[in-house]
Amino acid sequence: MDASIKLGKIRGIPVGLHTSWFLVFALVTWSLAVGYFPKEYPFLSPVACWGLGALTSLLFFGSVLIHELGHSIVALRHKIPVHGVTLFIFGGVAHIGREPADAGTEFRIAIAGPLSSLVLALGFAGLWWLDRAIPYLAAPSLWLMRINLMLALFNLIPGFPLDGGRVLRAVLWYFSGSFHRATQIATFTGQLFAFGFIGLGVFTILQGNFINGLWLVFIGWFLQNAAAATYAQTALQKSLRDITVAQAMTRDCQLVPPHMPLSQLIEDYVLTGGQRCFFVTEADRLRGLLTLTDMARIPKVEWAQTTAGQVMVPWERIVRVKPDMALLAALQAMDDANVNQVPVLVGDELVGMLSREQVLRYIRTRSELGI
Repeated sequence: MDASIKLGKIRGIPVGLHTSWFLVFALVTWSLAVGYFPKEYPFLSPVACWGLGALTSLLFFGSVLIHELGHSIVALRHKIPVHGVTLFIFGGVAHIGREPADAGTEFRIAIAGPLSSLVLALGFAGLWWLDRAIPYLAAPSLWLMRINLMLALFNLIPGFPLDGGRVLRAVLWYFSGSFHRATQIATFTGQLFAFGFIGLGVFTILQGNFINGLWLVFIGWFLQNAAAATYAQTALQKSLRDITVAQAMTRDCQLVPPHMPLSQLIEDYVLTGGQRCFFVTEADRLRGLLTLTDMARIPKVEWAQTTAGQVMVPWERIVRVKPDMALLAALQAMDDANVNQVPVLVGDELVGMLSREQVLRYIRTRSELGI
């Protein structure tokens, strides 16, 4: 769930909005303005209800952001990269770069979110106690106390990918010693809860409450898909556990001089030969790496005047792997560096290239062969 709108960074963590956030923001504002506030505080004017609804909705998503930042900050403390936090239709998600190395780290990262929400619930409860005589302040305080408590309790449901499912995985991992087995059980439990939400949603719709029922169905559908995707990812990781970079890399690496214009490179190698990346060399010395992504940043009208050496990523900034390195470790290194391909070296000698596309092709070939 990538962010469509970048809001900035908090403690170095990119924060953004997915376009679906605007829909749920509007729905939460509407439900507060026409439902909750008029019912609980009938003396408030419609204008006041709508104003409080919008403000409370923003504070709610601020609470969701703090929940996700709780996960992210703990992950960073354990040297695990965080690519960002995105707010979207189902709340928020922290894009944590890799799985924790041990069960204790997994537990601490998972529990940080619900604990953040519980602290917020207590904070808003204290605020309501102080301002309960002022309706314009008490109304949002009380609702935010309740919703943060509900957010914490909902996320503690022991089903993956909810925080409670990650806590369950951490406990199972600790006692069984098997990350893959713990993930299988946690994702299966998550799917059971997901189907439970879908069933409850259908029942709620049949009872005449269409909006709430539909929302429960959507939540169940989202959780089921996320749990199934995690289960498939774990199975894939297990199948690739003993695979090395040498088995998936390509040894066909195109070398080009730094003075070659992009127009010639694209015409001779990309459009004709289907090459997607190039090593820039000069006097038998590697200078850098050039990919389609790098070339795409240059306007077409400038291709003839721009050379490979001007666009390449310098050699000293390139992530490198070895042929005997585990394929999963190499993919993790690529993910941490946010790159799609890396050179494979033995000492200072270039022996191949590894790209995400090649890894996918290798996986498909193994699948076709039933390996």
